[in-house]
Amino acid sequence: MKWTFIALLTLSQWTLAAPEIGKTAPDFTLKGQDGKTYKLSDLKGQWVVLEWFNNECPYVEKHYHADFRNMQNLQKKWIEEGKKKGQLNWFAVSSSAPGKQGHLTAKKAKEIRDTERKANMTAILLDESGKVGKLYDAKTTPHMYIINPKGTLVYNGAIDDKPSAQTSALKGAKNYVSAALMSLLNNKAVAIASTKPYGCSVKYKN
Repeated sequence: MKWTFIALLTLSQWTLAAPEIGKTAPDFTLKGQDGKTYKLSDLKGQWVVLEWFNNECPYVEKHYHADFRNMQNLQKKWIEEGKKKGQLNWFAVSSSAPGKQGHLTAKKAKEIRDTERKANMTAILLDESGKVGKLYDAKTTPHMYIINPKGTLVYNGAIDDKPSAQTSALKGAKNYVSAALMSLLNNKAVAIASTKPYGCSVKYKN
């Protein structure tokens, strides 16, 4: 019994281990605000950016602020740049549980995607169980990941080097995601592949 418990505990810890740079990104299937089902393994051969999202988080608001549109512009730019190398999908992932800050229904997510934020991401993926967020060890909103066409995780961390909720911090910030994508789409190594994410904690169920 004792050894069985230890084995199960070890298996549980291994299963929940954070994804590693240079290793295959964990597969997942989630519904989008558009009613479509998105499966990561179906996107092999394409670039994928994952952005953990909470529309009520002030750090997220900083990047989506209507006067600056920092995140919307990044989404548009890199989705368009990605077309030159095949295709790039940018997904915002909402792991806020029902009753928690930032929880999204499909209807609300559609309003955010198409009206309220006028965002340019491919889709908002609904992960209210938090299963995918925990699979990726997503800690904050935003928390960013880049997956290459081979399905390998090539970036994990913060959006930029200014861990502030103030829009003034956008000026002069080094955007890690843009820098990584610039290198990757030009067949160069990523100079900084892992950073410490900042923002609001992901509002998981437990």
